Amino acid sequence: MLTRAPDYRTLYDGFRWPIPDRYNIGVDCSDKHPPDRLALIYRAADGCVTRFTFGDLSRQSNRLANLLTASGLARGDRVGVLLPQAPETAFAHLAAFKAGLVSVPLFTLFGEEALEYRLKACGAKALVTDAASLPKIAEIRDRLPELALVLCIDGPAEGAEDLHALMDRASDAFAPVDTGLDDPALIIFTSGTTGPPKGALHGHRVLLGHLPGVELPQEFFPEPGDLFWTPADWAWIGGLIDVLLPSLHHGVPVLAYRMGKFDPEDAFRILADFEVRNAFMPPTALKLMRQVEGPARFRVRMRSIGSGGETLGEELLAWGRETFGLTLNEFYGQTECNLVLSNCASLFEVRPGSMGRAVPGHRVGIVDAEGRELPDGEVGAIAVKRPDPVMFLGYWENEAATRAKFAGDWLLTGDTGRRDEDGYFWYVGRDDDVITTAGYRVGPGEIEDCLTGHPAVQLAAVVGVPDPLRTQTIKAFIVPAAGHEPSDALAETIKSHVKTKLAAHEYPRIVEFVDSLPMTATGKIMRKALRERG
Repeated sequence: MLTRAPDYRTLYDGFRWPIPDRYNIGVDCSDKHPPDRLALIYRAADGCVTRFTFGDLSRQSNRLANLLTASGLARGDRVGVLLPQAPETAFAHLAAFKAGLVSVPLFTLFGEEALEYRLKACGAKALVTDAASLPKIAEIRDRLPELALVLCIDGPAEGAEDLHALMDRASDAFAPVDTGLDDPALIIFTSGTTGPPKGALHGHRVLLGHLPGVELPQEFFPEPGDLFWTPADWAWIGGLIDVLLPSLHHGVPVLAYRMGKFDPEDAFRILADFEVRNAFMPPTALKLMRQVEGPARFRVRMRSIGSGGETLGEELLAWGRETFGLTLNEFYGQTECNLVLSNCASLFEVRPGSMGRAVPGHRVGIVDAEGRELPDGEVGAIAVKRPDPVMFLGYWENEAATRAKFAGDWLLTGDTGRRDEDGYFWYVGRDDDVITTAGYRVGPGEIEDCLTGHPAVQLAAVVGVPDPLRTQTIKAFIVPAAGHEPSDALAETIKSHVKTKLAAHEYPRIVEFVDSLPMTATGKIMRKALRERG
C-alpha cells in the first residue's frame, strides 16, 4: 500500500486506503499469485527443509476447507489452530477464511486450563493440532461439548482423526465464501496481563489494515529478493498478521521455523543459512542475541528488522547498527488495534526510545479519560481514532468490555505515553506500570534500557513497590549476564550506573537478582507479577 515519498509528511498526508467492498484473506493469500511461486520454507526440528509454492497453499487450503464444511461446520463457526510454525498452520487458517469460518490461533505452550478457557469461550467446533498437544486436549475434551472434530497433523490417535489422510480424499477445488470487510475472520485472545484473556474479534479487513504498519518498519516491504522470518509464534498477532499473512499477500516467501526455546546463536545461524532479509524480532530476542560473541562470523545480510512489545533504547539501537548494518525500527500496536505507530530509518530520524510516528492511514493521539485530545508534551492515554480498518470488531461475546475500551471515538490502548511537537510518540507504561516516586511519574522503559546497557545485566525489569515516604520506590529485578555473579557490590555498581546515566530520582533503590523474568508468551515482561512479589 505504501510507495516511497520524499518525506514522512508527504507520505502520511497523501495516503488513502485502497480497500475493496468484498475481500477474503484466504483467497488473497493463496489464490492470486502464480502457482509455482515460492510461498513457504519449512525447516523442521530435525533440520529437514521442505518448500511449498502458492499452488500448494491453494490446493491444500481448498482440501481442508472442503473437509471442514463436509464435517458440518457452517459459516461463522470457530476453528481452533493449536500448532507451532508449520505448513499445516497456514493451511488451517487459509481454509477457515475461505470457508467463512473463524480461525482461533492457540499457543502450543498453553496448559490445559488456558486451552479449556479459550476453546470454551469461543465455542470452537473443530481443532487442528499435533500429537504433542493431544494429551492436553484429551484431559479437557469432556468439558468442551461443542468441540466435535479434532484433526491431528501427525496421524490418527484416540479422539483425533488423521488430517492428511482426510485431506487427501478431499477435492482441491473449493468455491470460497463471498465475505465482506467486517465479516468475522479471526479471534485472537489477549495475553491476559490485565485480567482474564478476552477474545479480540477481527474482520477480514484486518489484514489490509495491517499492511502499512508492516511495510513502514520493514523499509517499504516488499522488495525483490525479500524473505521474512520471525521467532514469534504464529499463534500471536505479531507472528500471524505482522509476518505470515502480509508476506503471503505480497507474494513474499516466509520461513517457518519455531525453536522449542529461543537460542540466540541458532537465530543468527537461521538468518544466515536461509538468507533472511526481513524479520520481526521481539526486544527480548534482540537482547539475548546481543549477548552472542562475534556475531559477524555468521555473515547475516538483513535488509530490515522491526521490533515491538517493549521499548528499544539507545544501547540496543547502537548494537543493531553495528551488528546488522541497519537501524532497528520499533513499532507499536496491540491485539485489538495493531501496528499504528512505527519508525522507518530510511524516511525519517529514529529517536532512541520513541515508538515512532503514526503509520499512514491511522489517527493516533494522546487523550484523557473522557477522550479529549491532550496537547503535545502531556502524558495521557495512547489512543486510536475510529473508524480504522485495523481495529477489532469487538471482544467476543463481551459487549461491556468492548464499550469500556472506547472513550467516544477513541480506542484506549491501556498504555500511557506522550507525543512531542514533531509527532513522535513516547511510551511511558501500562496504566498500572507507571511509578509515582517522590512526586515524579516515572515509566519503567527508560530505566530498563539503561540497566541493560550495563555489561553485567542480561535482562531487567523495573516496578514500583510501596514506600511510606516516596509513595513508591523503584525496584529492579536483574538477570545477570554470563560471567557475573550477584553480589551487593554489583548491585551498588548497577545503581550508580543508572543514577549517572539517567537521573537521581530514576535509579532503583532496590536491586534483586533473579534467574529469569516472568514473561507473557509474546515476550512482554509481566510487571504485575513482579509487583505482587514486592
